[in-house]
Amino acid sequence: MDTTGLVVLAAALVLTAVAAWWLRVRNGAVRQVTEEAVVGELAVLQGLGARPQDADLTVVQFSTAFCGPCRATRARLQQLQTTRPGLSYLHVDAESHLEEVRALDVRRTPTLFYLDRDGALIGRSSGAPRPEELTALVDAHTGAQA
Repeated sequence: MDTTGLVVLAAALVLTAVAAWWLRVRNGAVRQVTEEAVVGELAVLQGLGARPQDADLTVVQFSTAFCGPCRATRARLQQLQTTRPGLSYLHVDAESHLEEVRALDVRRTPTLFYLDRDGALIGRSSGAPRPEELTALVDAHTGAQA
């Protein structure tokens, strides 16, 4: 292998490592949302049945039948809901709601949207959230400590 081939191989390995690191860091992380996107997203979420005024925190999860992390996230949220009365959870089958998936720019599952009691979209996450981070977020908004 000549020098050019080694340089190309090294560059490809570095780019792959950086991309893998970036995806790992962002996976499941709750991101703040921009003001412009919120109005349309709230209307879509409410059209799906989200009623943020009924709870301190409403979590809307988009998932698919074949998604393993979706099942784990759903089980975690249902468990949290039993011990935190201020938490409302809404499950949405992404395959059955393709128009809404496009409108909300859901690109992978699970994708979660977090709404406070006033209906403000306080964040969203793409990929399975880390259990301890999900619990901390729920506790911060429901005021519950289990």
